[in-house]
Amino acid sequence: MKINEVEAKAGITKKNIRFYEEQGLLSPKRNSENGYREYSEAEVHTLQRIKLLRKLGVPIEEIRQMFQGTYTVADGMRRHLISIEREQKNLEQSILLCRELQKQDINVAELNAEEILLQMEEMEKDGTAFQNKHTQDVRMQYIAPTAIAILMVSFMSAIIALILWAYKAAPQEAPPIWFLVLVIAILAAVGAGVMIALKQRIKEIVKGEIDDAKRF
Repeated sequence: MKINEVEAKAGITKKNIRFYEEQGLLSPKRNSENGYREYSEAEVHTLQRIKLLRKLGVPIEEIRQMFQGTYTVADGMRRHLISIEREQKNLEQSILLCRELQKQDINVAELNAEEILLQMEEMEKDGTAFQNKHTQDVRMQYIAPTAIAILMVSFMSAIIALILWAYKAAPQEAPPIWFLVLVIAILAAVGAGVMIALKQRIKEIVKGEIDDAKRF
């Protein structure tokens, strides 16, 4: 059967089917005449098993180990349960702290952050892991400078292309060649400067040089 049929039967998108093939979890045969992949019911059942395990949150590597026979389903679930139980413990600790703060019913200016942070540090020593929303905020900081840099470089490139086109179309009416070279050099330098600034900005974000106050 074709991939469209498999997508409908297994309830998995073509993109994900291709991904599982790349991961070595699925190996459909190829038609010797046209080279197209040909799927069987066995592949559909395999995808359904993968879908089940993924819905349970089992990592790809553990699923691979199961299909390779290194783990049984019981082995895989045992390992996965350890991870889930650890996450559950972390959430329970976070819930307790949030409830304590809720009971206090205070303004943020009255919040004794130092005391609570010390409490959290002691809990972390015992293995508790709290969510770090700062990491997600840092990712968002990449978007704006990257978008601006792309727009600026595209704009400079468009102007350079327009100048070259105009010179080619009417060379007799164009300014002296040295002037054109100078303008293009300036525009190229600006574009290069934007890319250097973007690179530096990304380094700052990665290192956290501008976000030290937000780290915890």
